[in-house]
Amino acid sequence: MTFLAKPKPHHPTLPKNKLGFTRRDYEGKVSTLCAGCGHDSISAALIQAFWELDIQPHRVAKLSGIGCSSKTPDYFLGQSHGFNTVHGRMPSVLTGANLANRDLIYLGVSGDGDSASIGLGQFAHVMRRGVNMTYILENNGVYGLTKGQFSATADAGSKAKKGSINTDSAIDTVSLALLMGATYVARSFSGDKKQLVPLIKAGLAHQGSAFIDVISPCVAFNNHDGSTKSYDFIREHNESVNRLDFWPNREAINIDYAEGAVIEVPQHDGTILKLRKTNPDYDPTDRINAMTNIQAHAAKGEVLTGLLYVNPDSEDLHAHLNTYEAAFNKLGEKDLCPGAAMLEKINAALR
Repeated sequence: MTFLAKPKPHHPTLPKNKLGFTRRDYEGKVSTLCAGCGHDSISAALIQAFWELDIQPHRVAKLSGIGCSSKTPDYFLGQSHGFNTVHGRMPSVLTGANLANRDLIYLGVSGDGDSASIGLGQFAHVMRRGVNMTYILENNGVYGLTKGQFSATADAGSKAKKGSINTDSAIDTVSLALLMGATYVARSFSGDKKQLVPLIKAGLAHQGSAFIDVISPCVAFNNHDGSTKSYDFIREHNESVNRLDFWPNREAINIDYAEGAVIEVPQHDGTILKLRKTNPDYDPTDRINAMTNIQAHAAKGEVLTGLLYVNPDSEDLHAHLNTYEAAFNKLGEKDLCPGAAMLEKINAALR
């Protein structure tokens, strides 16, 4: 699939947004991820959100790090700006780009390994600084590109593909984002498009650091010994399955459930994921209440999803630093070299 280009012709009856674009205009290249990967569902939700918001693709700057999740920006918004950084360093590159040009809409895409391990420090700082961005964390609890080791978000007591038990405490990125000062914090599930699309749209409209943790099952490495869906089992019982690039066809997990309800979602490996949507009585403007509810439900083995916290009066990094409004690429010589008198005034203020 890596050498097959996505067909460009569109059906003439496809619905268009206010800009005259169809949903296809917001797509990217053909995905090379495993069939049924939750990350592809997130890409589809992003495409839907940008299309519904009537956003011009060239106004978007999408940045990512390293990992399966960081490959996904190639699969959506093919006509937007894109930059693939090094492992864990996406937040600092995005911060620099945002300071240089605030006119673009910034979207950061990362994974649990990229954000909660090598990039943990950068993740914390981009949240506390209030960079105007939407940060999507595609969270599957494993390192998919290096064959399924536990990531820092894997729950203590969870079992790996080969049967080992994780003894380390998990990093809850949602709680960390709240603690570090993010002004928009949400959690969703890749299989719940009805919930995820509105959360993305609200995050894009938010002024400040918007963080969305999306639980996204890894169909290749979140299984374990004893499962008939595991690759070990298939290799032992089917000689034709002897190539690492061969993936069986698996259906993506999709769910629908009412607000306030708890649902058990079967994973591809047979394990059960418990999700709870926040109910209408939940106050998302209370940071302390959000942190308390997250921990209370985690203690019961549940994952709280929905809009967990939002500060409607938030400001971004530019407001904090009182930066110059014009983008750097629009500054002329007079703006960049104001003269000796201005330089002396600046120096005097620092004495």
